[in-house]
Amino acid sequence: MIYTVTLNPSIDYIVQLPTVQLGELNRMTGDIKLPGGKGINVSRVLNNIGQESTALGFIGGFTGRFITDWLKKESVETDFVEIEQDTRINVKVKADIETEINAAGPAVSEKESEQLLQQMDALTADDIVVLSGNKPPMLPEDFYQQMVKKISAAGADFVIDTTGKELMNAIGSRPLLVKPNHHELADLFETTFDSVEDIIPYGKKLIELGAKYAVISMAGDGALFFTESAAYRATVPKGQVKNSVGAGDSMIAGFIGALVSTKDPLEAFKKSVATGSATAFSDDLATKEAIEALVEQVEIKKIG
Repeated sequence: MIYTVTLNPSIDYIVQLPTVQLGELNRMTGDIKLPGGKGINVSRVLNNIGQESTALGFIGGFTGRFITDWLKKESVETDFVEIEQDTRINVKVKADIETEINAAGPAVSEKESEQLLQQMDALTADDIVVLSGNKPPMLPEDFYQQMVKKISAAGADFVIDTTGKELMNAIGSRPLLVKPNHHELADLFETTFDSVEDIIPYGKKLIELGAKYAVISMAGDGALFFTESAAYRATVPKGQVKNSVGAGDSMIAGFIGALVSTKDPLEAFKKSVATGSATAFSDDLATKEAIEALVEQVEIKKIG
């Protein structure tokens, strides 16, 4: 089974208007409410491509019920830990300038956090766990490390999609995949990149530190893929970008879904890029049909 973990899910309230005038009354031309959270996005895309998963994490209140009802409607399996406080709402303003207003998230009690850790005890060596996104503010600083320790003890594989110290602390535990974008990679190693060539040594460094596979997304400049023996670059399909939210999560879903079904990491990388692009070109997340329409446009070249 593939499990996704979203520690701080949200309702993403997307509001559309031509411009925003601060201090004035602004009227929306449209709005969309969607279940948000990186792991939830991964589960939704996996479901779209016909790959089963179970979404784990913390959910609470009327906002949490919106998310669970939506996922149930889409036939996405869930096993969330119910918490006392409400799941957060994030506002995404789509105007002449795109703006995001993200809430910090609810407090999670020690008892509630322990329930989620106990779910890791049921894992087996056949499972993959996708750990995505930030933590609610009240969780212990080492909460990801606690989960990784339990996952590793069970012999399960894990994907880690977070940033900074949490990502660095997890790499030594041999994640199946890490997927920072080029900005996050630069921040991780406290450096800057002026070209794709500058990125390559740091992608290789992720493998040296313990990751089995690493994907570095570079938006319109494509993506890089690193294994223990080689490095590759992929082009991205051409299209109108409508939605940057969830594109990276979609890349993870495309990679894991294809790796599970084909056992071919290069095919998984190709599908990853197509899936991320399909989400970027959509109002919501990638569908199977949209991915298949793009996958043959992705070209992969070995670069090292």
